[in-house]
Amino acid sequence: MDRESRADILINLPNSLTVLRILLVPVFVGFLLYEYFDYALITLLVAAVTDGLDGAIARITDQRTRLGEYLDPLADKLLLMSAMVTLSVLHFIPVWAVILVVSRDAILLTGTILANLTEIDIDIAPTWLGKGTTLAQICYVIMVILFATGRVSAEVVIPFLAIMVILTTGSGMHYLFRGIQHLNSSTKKKS
Repeated sequence: MDRESRADILINLPNSLTVLRILLVPVFVGFLLYEYFDYALITLLVAAVTDGLDGAIARITDQRTRLGEYLDPLADKLLLMSAMVTLSVLHFIPVWAVILVVSRDAILLTGTILANLTEIDIDIAPTWLGKGTTLAQICYVIMVILFATGRVSAEVVIPFLAIMVILTTGSGMHYLFRGIQHLNSSTKKKS
């Protein structure tokens, strides 16, 4: 199978794993709401494994698709935002931290939608800073869940919150700057 025909396959193993991750979101939220924190943690870890597997399989087998480029970060955002909002409702995460994370992702999503509507070709590939932010957010959520189970103290969770806030702010500014640069260069090319 040549490269173009592989890219046309929408439902391949990597995309199926990504869809599984999306389907785990309501299960994860349900476990949190009913305070089955151990099951929530296991569900989150299964989702994290599928996240690593889908990307690795897509690269190794050359099964990258345009759908996968959009679905993978969407699955991450759905899982993380659901976790943040739910844990905030349960009073484990400060509301201001949720506002920061959701605002950053809303700005990125709005920029992507506007670029697509205006037919500006943008690079939606995550940067290392963006990947680091996602990792920091996942680690923070895991630590908060461990705190909810009584396995770690608040003093252990606070550094994870600080790192997550710094990386979320930094990556948001970086993506915004990158988007503005790309917009300016696209505008100059059309002139």
